Amino acid sequence: METSIGKPYSDQLNLFDNSFVRTFDDKVDNDELVWHRDRKSRTIKVLNGNDWKLQYDNQLPIDLINGKKYFIAKETFHRIHKGKGKLELEIIEE
Repeated sequence: METSIGKPYSDQLNLFDNSFVRTFDDKVDNDELVWHRDRKSRTIKVLNGNDWKLQYDNQLPIDLINGKKYFIAKETFHRIHKGKGKLELEIIEE
């Protein structure tokens, strides 16, 4: 597993050419989970997590459900809200 220095997560790279697994530790401080935009559109699939949420700009947070996929268009502001335990996501970039 690779650590992303200065980031509240770690990445396991190269599942396939355009995907990787990102893990948020249960010890992450909620203040580290900031609003941000990504350069590429992404589909995220929740591999494991409990009570974590995804929030898009100007919307209420939605539950991240194990096994479900969520689309985040490039340059769209969004953030993660901390739940219980670790959060593991498969991220597929377009």
